[in-house]
Amino acid sequence: MPIKKLFAMVFALLLAGQIFATDVVLNPEHPDQYVVVKGDTLWDISAMFLRDPWLWPEIWYVNPQIDNPHLIYPGDLLTLVYINGKPQLRLSRGGDQRLSPRMRVENLDNAIPTIPLDAIKQFLTRTIVVDENELATAPYVLQSADEHVISGAGDRVYVRGIENKDYAQFDIFEPGDTYVDPDTDEVLGYAALYIGSGPVQHFGDPATILLTETTREVRAGYRLRPSDTPDPTLHFQPRPTPPGTEGHIISVIGGVTQIGQFNVVAIDLGTREGMEIGHVMRVFQQGEVIRDRFSDKRIDKVKLPDEDAGLVMIFRTYEKVSFGLVMTATRAMHIHDYVRTP
Repeated sequence: MPIKKLFAMVFALLLAGQIFATDVVLNPEHPDQYVVVKGDTLWDISAMFLRDPWLWPEIWYVNPQIDNPHLIYPGDLLTLVYINGKPQLRLSRGGDQRLSPRMRVENLDNAIPTIPLDAIKQFLTRTIVVDENELATAPYVLQSADEHVISGAGDRVYVRGIENKDYAQFDIFEPGDTYVDPDTDEVLGYAALYIGSGPVQHFGDPATILLTETTREVRAGYRLRPSDTPDPTLHFQPRPTPPGTEGHIISVIGGVTQIGQFNVVAIDLGTREGMEIGHVMRVFQQGEVIRDRFSDKRIDKVKLPDEDAGLVMIFRTYEKVSFGLVMTATRAMHIHDYVRTP
């Protein structure tokens, strides 16, 4: 484990349970009140009131009569008040200032999300990180059962390696990037990108699977896992990582070379480094190393400063890797750019 990651873990453990005093700075153009509308996200609303949206919990106070105070719904009224000189945000459910005991049924799906769910929904349950052994021993697509070069929804495929008949439904994955720590060359895991799913029509060697859902073509060699789609976490509490946490962007989903807002990235920090869902990190564009042509020295190389490039919020974690959504991008980001405690 790199020294910097070990230091971050030790530092986090030493300070576990302590409360960090954080200076909350309001957005100079903040409103005094705001009525939540459909399509809002908690991050966007936080940015209206705060310079640093991830500090939302620092000013968030709710009336005790309100059920599910951590959820905000369209029509709710948010009011900025000051208590002992410190800002607080108060919630009136549905804009009703007169709160009295009553029963109210709320659909949790109607609550506004923390971040744009459309950008990450497929990654909450469908994109996984596996180790080398799991990838090598997983069942695999042998070929199309209908003599197609590629297959899609409605087609059948032959699969080898399904030995456990307890599983009737399988997801199909395309082996993706190898995640490597750029400092130590440690292999952190392998991406497995969701391609489709379907039930087993006939067990055997090979077995036959009917493709009922595909995101793109299914090819020979793609791997399978028993379907496992747990209820995803749709509501996150943004907060900074412990001081001293540092890592890198090691991959971007989608194959783009320049990373921008709402791109999904993988970073080389996981649960073993204390990463949690909701953690926010600042991205720094890595300074280029250039030759100083004007120096008196024959060869004089200078590393340019790292530049603030935006913010990433973690929405899914594994042991050694985490996925994050780029919430803001002030300049282009790239593979191997740094992520640090904001």
